[in-house]
Amino acid sequence: MRSILDYYRCPQECGRLVTQPRLSEEPGFFRFGSDATCYGRLAGPGPGKRVTDRLNDVWPVAVPARDGLSLPFDPTEVVDNLRLERYLENATSWGTKARNNLKSIYYFLRPISPDFVRTRVQRMYYSRWREIPFPQWPVDFSVDRLLQGVLTLLLRQQQPDPIPFIWFWPDGLPSCAMMTHDVEAIDGRDFCGRLMDLDDTAGIKAAFQVVPERRYPVSDAFLDSIRSRGFEINVHDLNHDGFLFRDRETFLARAEKINQYVRRFGASGFRAGAMYRNAAWYGALDVAYDMSIPNAAHMEPQRGGCCTVMPYFVGDVLELPLTTTQDFALINVVRQHTCELWKREIAMISAEHGLISFIVHPDYLLSSQAQQVYAELLAYLSNLRSEGKLWIALPKEVNDWWRQRAQMRLVPNGEGWTIEGTGKERARIAYASLVEGRLTYALDAGCATHAAPVRRAGSLCVNNNDQQ
Repeated sequence: MRSILDYYRCPQECGRLVTQPRLSEEPGFFRFGSDATCYGRLAGPGPGKRVTDRLNDVWPVAVPARDGLSLPFDPTEVVDNLRLERYLENATSWGTKARNNLKSIYYFLRPISPDFVRTRVQRMYYSRWREIPFPQWPVDFSVDRLLQGVLTLLLRQQQPDPIPFIWFWPDGLPSCAMMTHDVEAIDGRDFCGRLMDLDDTAGIKAAFQVVPERRYPVSDAFLDSIRSRGFEINVHDLNHDGFLFRDRETFLARAEKINQYVRRFGASGFRAGAMYRNAAWYGALDVAYDMSIPNAAHMEPQRGGCCTVMPYFVGDVLELPLTTTQDFALINVVRQHTCELWKREIAMISAEHGLISFIVHPDYLLSSQAQQVYAELLAYLSNLRSEGKLWIALPKEVNDWWRQRAQMRLVPNGEGWTIEGTGKERARIAYASLVEGRLTYALDAGCATHAAPVRRAGSLCVNNNDQQ
């Protein structure tokens, strides 16, 4: 039950899960309902070796048992496999060796290459991004759908009783958004003041990720100019050369320096250059949170994705995944000069009550056209906030909330439930129930300051014959 309890912060009494015996020795791909692609060990017919295989849908095999809900897989194992991208070990290589060779050449020539040459190389590298079958683009909800599906089956066992849980965001707000700016070169650094003006016009504070070495001088005056205006500073790689995770020895040596800059900058968070990552090594970083794992990394140098729109812990480090398309990819790969894709992603993630996280680089906002598109995005987010549909927060605020929520618990009070734990004054109780056979969330009207209407949790789909 760990994955369910951590995700929903519901009481242990909400149910019990039993993993069916004789799981396969090797993990592989399978489906759980029509919307969740899973990777893990499976009871019965073995899982697929590749995500492009014809995958078994094991929803019908999840059945009530005497001592709980019987599943043909361990949901916590599957959730961890997706969040930590372990499925990549068995995924299609997509020319891994060729990509690594191209990467080495690219980063060797990058310092002496003009912008138009780098852009052409990047477009060539990403030319087949639409053919990547998994994770699903533009946003993959496999982890969220899997956990919603398990909760649905638990509810079917105990209807008509709803399951209480601690709502995802403070004050009962439906979703959360956070803005981040990765400062990659000296032109971007020099534009940060103007970028803060744009953000302040919309009343939105952001986090600036600063490269400590080689890219540009980082003076105390520059850092103070960001802090003094209420913006956040985090460490962005060490020197952004693409080789932070080349091998463990290199990473550990650089992590020691990164930690020194974390202390100097007064930073709480970290993001690797170009979203390169290895979550298994995060324990060497002295940070509260990381922001290096995309939801669906179709247009990132390192493919993969965590397949969720919610924060999650990797050991003691909280992962705040990137859940929207980066500005560079939007303009140079998707080739859009509007906010329409961003608005689509916002709508999709909001429907799942998830974290809507952005990376907008000051380096790519130097043109008036780019600034106009960004200003439109800021205005759109500001309007959603004024309508009570978004909590717009700094990453450090999201980190603080999610850590508090992880320590809260629901306790019975005789007539219902109450929340105990630090931060409980902003927490809200919600109830999960089935309406016409579909999972629905509703805030407790007695404690919600932003009483959202009863709504379905995304578009969770099950087999029609299973709804009977």
